[in-house]
Amino acid sequence: MAVTVLYFAGARDAAGASRETLSPAPATLGALRAQLSERHPGLARILPRCRLAVDEDFQGDEAPLRDGAEVAVIPPVSGGAPLYQVVDRPLDLGEVVQAVRGPGRGAVVTFTGDVRGETRGRRVLRLEYEAYVPMAEKKLREIGEAVAAAHGAAVAIVHRVGRLAPGEAAVVIACACPHRTPAFRACEAAIEQLKKDVPIWKREVFEDGSEWVGLGP
Repeated sequence: MAVTVLYFAGARDAAGASRETLSPAPATLGALRAQLSERHPGLARILPRCRLAVDEDFQGDEAPLRDGAEVAVIPPVSGGAPLYQVVDRPLDLGEVVQAVRGPGRGAVVTFTGDVRGETRGRRVLRLEYEAYVPMAEKKLREIGEAVAAAHGAAVAIVHRVGRLAPGEAAVVIACACPHRTPAFRACEAAIEQLKKDVPIWKREVFEDGSEWVGLGP
């Protein structure tokens, strides 16, 4: 099976081409996204913020691909695009900052939640994050849109799942406003609401056992 991939604007610059044909091509759009990241290291940085269209129709990563399909890599349009994702890769603070920057937004406040190496006097070996991904991303978007409306902010949130070692980032948030005070308040509101409503769980793994946070030993 072969598919044609079209690149536009910043994606074209990152891939170093305006189009290419892949054969054999993977069976799903998500697998194609992963293949493109490996094929073009420069594209991997921006691909999480790009939308993919199959035969001129935006599709999710679960969408199947047919022989002869045309896939377009669509970067965010002018002015940026909302970014609310759950991913299984290392997080990039610059990614969320870039998603919220824009003319008139002079204050950008960020939050990075790193894995602690100790909890209640016990050494943490790692954290294991699990998510109900479709609902989690829906809730992240709801939180971001509510915070944006309340504080006049542009908001981006990305949370990581999988195994994380102490010092690795589990969540990054960026909020941009014309002035610093609402930007700080927006960022605080976003992380507080995330902790309450988003179906993401973490297991703390210690030298002598493990426990799901919130459920106790």
